[in-house]
Amino acid sequence: MTDDFSRRGFLRTAAAMAAVPTLLPADPAVAAQELPDFPGDVALYRSAYRNWVGEITADGLWACAPAGPDQVVAVVNWAWRHGWRVRARGSSHGWSPLTITQGTESDAPVLLVDTASHLTGMSLRSPTSVRVGTGVTLEALLTYLEEHGLGVTAAPAPGNLTLGGALAIGAHGTAVPARDEQRLPGHTYGSLSNLVLSLTAVVWDEASGGYVLRTYDRAEGECAALLTHVGRSMVTEVVLRVGANTDLRCVSRTDVPAGELFAAPGTDGRTLASFLDRAGRVEAIWFAFTEFPWLKVWSVSPTRPLTSRHVTTPYNYPFSDNVPRPVADLVGRMVSDEAWYLAPVLGNAQYDVAALGLVATLSADIWGPSKNTLLYLRPTTLRIATNGYAVLTSRAQVQRVVAEFTAFYRERLTAYADRGRFPVNGSLEIRVTGLDDPADAGVDGARTALLSALGPRDDRPEWDTAVWLNILTLPGTPYAEEFLSQIERFVLRTFDGEYATTRVEWSKGWAYTRDSAWSDGEVLGTAVPGSFGEEVWGRAAGVLDRLDPHGVFGNAFLDRLFR
Repeated sequence: MTDDFSRRGFLRTAAAMAAVPTLLPADPAVAAQELPDFPGDVALYRSAYRNWVGEITADGLWACAPAGPDQVVAVVNWAWRHGWRVRARGSSHGWSPLTITQGTESDAPVLLVDTASHLTGMSLRSPTSVRVGTGVTLEALLTYLEEHGLGVTAAPAPGNLTLGGALAIGAHGTAVPARDEQRLPGHTYGSLSNLVLSLTAVVWDEASGGYVLRTYDRAEGECAALLTHVGRSMVTEVVLRVGANTDLRCVSRTDVPAGELFAAPGTDGRTLASFLDRAGRVEAIWFAFTEFPWLKVWSVSPTRPLTSRHVTTPYNYPFSDNVPRPVADLVGRMVSDEAWYLAPVLGNAQYDVAALGLVATLSADIWGPSKNTLLYLRPTTLRIATNGYAVLTSRAQVQRVVAEFTAFYRERLTAYADRGRFPVNGSLEIRVTGLDDPADAGVDGARTALLSALGPRDDRPEWDTAVWLNILTLPGTPYAEEFLSQIERFVLRTFDGEYATTRVEWSKGWAYTRDSAWSDGEVLGTAVPGSFGEEVWGRAAGVLDRLDPHGVFGNAFLDRLFR
């Protein structure tokens, strides 16, 4: 935990991080000395970097905002010739050290390339495809699609994510087919990367002796590694397959106890699997030390149900977007006074805020174009750390995965509390998606994203579903890493390939030791590559190395992961 997060400035710091990065115009003389021969038509400045929760920070790094793809190429070639590394930055809405690593000094040869300033073009390429710059936010993209009667099946909750960042880590929403539901043309139940028809990336060209722009169609082998490249490349533009927009109803409930929702498979009642069968789209948010999760259930509804409120804009849970006073006071006390024992009080306060807020804002039953119910998280929400795993299994085994995981989570949380330790003060969040079926793109010979957590396993064709598991807690919470390392060992041991397998969620926390995330050598060196298969991992690493043989797109963490 940094010093900033150990004092009373926690909430003010979190709010400030919602703003755009600080831009300090470069002194031309200093720039000429420190970055000799830098392309003169590319805007240079000094900038701070903060990831979503502020656990990875850097001050005074050199950054630039290329006006277009050609300027990106010029910047990359400059970096290669001068021994620098290039890191694409969108909204910095991530947790893991895929952009920069903690401890990066201001004089490090690391250049941030801001994509959100200019790589933001959008145009329809056909009635069922759209050309998009990777600096476009998901909210802007979904708004543009909605204006043309188009949309996606599922998307991440935050609208401020850039498309490039979302694709780099295989971002997802929550959706599987409901009972008797048929997939619509141009839609997918997998990751957003599965919608890519083609992409343009900056890659090494041996013939010209430099980096160039090259466009790859979905059926090309190199495209398979670039679809989810985890920061080891730079994509400037994509063409996405899209389909007709749908109207979605989202019903929130806070009356189903965890014991019933997460019950063992075969149990009657309101289980998570039963809601999946009826609607196909669910999310459970279970605040720590409470019994009733906040359950969201989306369903396709061409006409507005009588009880639903018509919503014409996204972000319809203001009590979640803006930290309420009771929650803010508790968080402030826990952080500033190290009163971590208040975790059960905070969990119940968060539940009360959700239950009362849904009623007060008439948002327990909302309906409208897909964007308006899919996007619900603003940057003003509480900044909180999270781990992340995808458990691949068959649709029939989803309830078993959920039951086994939640039982272990509850047992460990109780055992810690009995010793006066409270490692979790946020929530457990559960979502369910389909896997990436490349046929959804509608391209003959379409390749699967090699490094997508939702990539199917050829040897387990019955695995068609992923259960996403995230545990959220305030940064700096004592015993959090120790607790999460036990959780990680459990998921790797329990979902080990017999009826399910575990992959990490790239943008979140994983590879835990007792003291830190992204540090466990066995997870980094064996478990993560093994979860994709030696052949697949090696093929992806080989392509990424070949397209960037000089390691311009990388950092110390990625070097270790792909060594």
